[in-house]
Amino acid sequence: MTSITIRNLDDDVKTQLRARAAEHRRSMEEEARIILRDAVNGGQTGPRNLAKFTQECFASLGGVEFELPPRGAMREPPNFS
Repeated sequence: MTSITIRNLDDDVKTQLRARAAEHRRSMEEEARIILRDAVNGGQTGPRNLAKFTQECFASLGGVEFELPPRGAMREPPNFS
């Protein structure tokens, strides 16, 4: 890990960062790391959820309604004796 120093940071920006960190229950340093990581990664913080990604891709096509077959009586459990 490396360190970075940010000089000449406006007091208003520091105040907003402090408020944002408090809102997320993190330190200002951790909040700044997350903001920088999101900016560099294009807003993507972790691995994408495949199901959500697929749903987003095909949402414009509409959904599919399946007709479920009626449920019958349960089978007798096997006898292993």
